[in-house]
Amino acid sequence: MFYTLYNRKNFIFFEKIMFYRSIIPTFVLIIRKRKNMVLNYIWVGLFFVAMIVAIIKLIFFGDINVFTNIINATFSSSKTAFEISIGLTGVLSLWLGIMKIGEKSGLINVLSRWLNPVFSKLFPDIPKGHPASGSIFMNLAANMMGLDNAATPLGLKAMEELQSINPKKDTASNPMIMFLVLNTSGLVIIPVSIMVYRAQQGAAQPMDVFLPILISTISAAMIGVVVTSIYQRINLFNRTIMLFFGGIVVFLGGMIFLFSKANKAYINTYSTLVANIFLFSVIILFILNGFRKKINVYDAFVEGAKDGFSTAVRIIPYLVAILVAVGVFRASGAMDLLIKGITVGLQACHINTDFVGALPTMLMKPLSGSGSRGLMVDAMATYGADSFVGRLACVMQGSTDTTFYILAVYFGSVGITKTRHAVTCGLIADFAGSLIAIPLCYLFFGH
Repeated sequence: MFYTLYNRKNFIFFEKIMFYRSIIPTFVLIIRKRKNMVLNYIWVGLFFVAMIVAIIKLIFFGDINVFTNIINATFSSSKTAFEISIGLTGVLSLWLGIMKIGEKSGLINVLSRWLNPVFSKLFPDIPKGHPASGSIFMNLAANMMGLDNAATPLGLKAMEELQSINPKKDTASNPMIMFLVLNTSGLVIIPVSIMVYRAQQGAAQPMDVFLPILISTISAAMIGVVVTSIYQRINLFNRTIMLFFGGIVVFLGGMIFLFSKANKAYINTYSTLVANIFLFSVIILFILNGFRKKINVYDAFVEGAKDGFSTAVRIIPYLVAILVAVGVFRASGAMDLLIKGITVGLQACHINTDFVGALPTMLMKPLSGSGSRGLMVDAMATYGADSFVGRLACVMQGSTDTTFYILAVYFGSVGITKTRHAVTCGLIADFAGSLIAIPLCYLFFGH
């Protein structure tokens, strides 16, 4: 009898083990599927919330124009998405052509070998010497110099290279996600465009937000790398990575010192000049290296440039999807209600609400670059370019990049539909940079 009971217990225990062995993988699969659907949920949610807010405004507040505004927003956003895509065609053709010269002349491979010690740690799945490393470097360099028009085609080229080694063509690979997070963190050393907007709005010292932007964007990039490394189980505590990031800190510290000593009246001119010299030097370097390697530089350029139009066309549906959803959300008044709700909540907790006027820029930044840029300009126009809110909006604008725009364009260009943890890590980097901007502005500008 004891033997029978013992066997019975073993049998029940064995059944439990088999049950959990079957249910746990199923549960994990469900969780992974839900992660892949994050962008889908957010997209649907923007429309759903906009619909609810619009109905409430119509029935209870008699706003008969709300649905007209929403429909107008769908048309204008669709037009904007198309114009952005077509507007990218020329720039894409130019830089894809230049990159093709670098690829055929072997310069991209040289860059990837130089960066291999660092990139092999951050991007362990990229084969040694693969041209994707060089493309990633060129994209990040263009971003750091504030050269948005150059960074986008270089980023699309990097995504194509990463897709070529991606075993699951519809699913974002680990290197793709790390690359996207570095882009969404918006690591910019020279925020030229923000300085121009501040000058246009009458700021006494357009460059006075330079240091807060630099600190917040570096913080966002570091946090983004750490979070992504945790997801991907990458060990950052090694000599190569520590020396690399230490070197960046020393370099940026030197730049901060030089800018702090420079004449403020000429900082915009100098920063723009440095950026343009860097950009043209890259073009000349690629062309001369191709000529030295005795390749047909012109034919190589044309071959690469042909991909510019097809790439621009591929991203149109993805841009339309994102920009229309954002436009509807704004036109319904849902964004205004969200800001008012945050203000009331902060006041109830007896928290200073002076920064709330800049929150629309922060909340719009992950969704739309043009939208957040418009809100930044609106904040300066409403409160003043040299006001606390005006400066904070500028720092938030420069601290990170547009997560969903980058996801839509970069993933859309290579047909990625399953984003895995890209959205989560990108948003964490985004909000980290924006949240760090708040105490930085209190520290630098007080209020």
